[in-house]
Amino acid sequence: MSRSTGKNQLKVVEHPLQANLQESQIKVSELAEKPSSARSTLLARLIPWVSKGGFAILDQGLISGSNFLVSILLARWLVPDQYGAYAVAFGIFVLLSLVYQSLVLEPMAVFGGSAYRDGLRGYLRSLLWIHVTISVAIVAVFGASALGAELFHSRMLAGALAGVSIASPCILVFWLARRSFYLELSPGKAASGALIYSLLVLGALYLLFRRGLLSPFTAFVLMGFAALATGSYLWVRLRRELPQTASIPRVAEVWPRHWSYGRWALASCVAGWIPAYIYYPLLSSFGSMAQSGQLKALMNLTLPMEQTKGALSLLLLPYAAGVLHRHGQSRAGSLSIRMTMVTSGGAIAYWAIILPFTKPVFHFLYSGKYMEVAYLLPVVALGSIVWSAAFGPAISLRAMQSPALVFTAFSLATGLSVLVGIPATWIWGLKGAIWSGNLADVLSMVIVVVVLRLKLAGRNVSLKEIPFWRAAPKQPLPGEIPIE
Repeated sequence: MSRSTGKNQLKVVEHPLQANLQESQIKVSELAEKPSSARSTLLARLIPWVSKGGFAILDQGLISGSNFLVSILLARWLVPDQYGAYAVAFGIFVLLSLVYQSLVLEPMAVFGGSAYRDGLRGYLRSLLWIHVTISVAIVAVFGASALGAELFHSRMLAGALAGVSIASPCILVFWLARRSFYLELSPGKAASGALIYSLLVLGALYLLFRRGLLSPFTAFVLMGFAALATGSYLWVRLRRELPQTASIPRVAEVWPRHWSYGRWALASCVAGWIPAYIYYPLLSSFGSMAQSGQLKALMNLTLPMEQTKGALSLLLLPYAAGVLHRHGQSRAGSLSIRMTMVTSGGAIAYWAIILPFTKPVFHFLYSGKYMEVAYLLPVVALGSIVWSAAFGPAISLRAMQSPALVFTAFSLATGLSVLVGIPATWIWGLKGAIWSGNLADVLSMVIVVVVLRLKLAGRNVSLKEIPFWRAAPKQPLPGEIPIE
């Protein structure tokens, strides 16, 4: 009995000692494992975003890669006047796509990631009705433009514009389906559609060339056909995967929201379009359609970098909107810096690879054509790098639901550059057009950074708040422009 009691007492004494020893061992092991645990947590957070970013770049890379190859192959297979007509019509298509992006796609990225997050299926149904209305307007307006070009200008340009009016609704509904997957942060599913589209459009282009049917008109029509087929596949997949929603927002509710946001995004996109594409019709008017083809041949080499930024914006705009919605606008500055570093660094790296091999690249891409303008590629590269620096601030302002400020910045830059660009293009031709575009890029970058900083400082931003427009000395000399 006493021996048993002694054993029990001994156990009582030993138990806390063992507990302390075990506790110490656990703490030591936790300290030893803490760095690896932190690393594993960081990797667990980083890997999904690397994967999503990779699929976003792959998605846009497939689309931009196929469009890039189409532009290159058309430059090789069409005569310069035909390629110039394609370049002018393609610039008009870009304007259409900007209208659609501003009024449908960009607001969808913002509101689909916030206000309609819990009812995406019904929200997308309303957007489809908006798409139908816009498509009818596109066909009517640009069908009439093609008829006018046939009567008064050029049969080649008329055919290209007719192709744009047919292809645009098909391509835009395909884009709407692709962007819908980004609302769920699922760019991999969008990339599968991009792969199908790329194979269809390149295969059809080769068949048209082999049969001698290639022209600006047929090039646009085949792109429309490929987009319609792929878009139908993506919409079927979306319908199967998106959950049912109890309420469906009416078009009468969705459209005013999109218009309120998108009208300023539209204005800023048009302001950005003008210095980039206005010189195609100007060159064809002041010089020849072939000069528009030369400008297009130079600008083709900016497409990989521009489309990479486009891919990142598909992912970063809804992400930035969500971050600012949860944490407030104070995070906009750091987001802007990180995005700008990525795009600017990427642009510098890209051109560092391309520029040392300018002549071999031109010879390879265009089979000896357009070598007479290859020396202007460094000037084009300069503008591309500067334009990339405006990416971060512009995305931040849009995510802050302040597209009016982006319009303020871009429209001011566009107005100043076009005042210089029109006479410069008339006097110096292609060189004047390129340098005028670069001027717009520099002004856009500087002004959009200033506008973002004023916004983050809590200032009520207007034209008068921008340094270029502030009141100058109270008594400027007569006839002089006030200087800051």
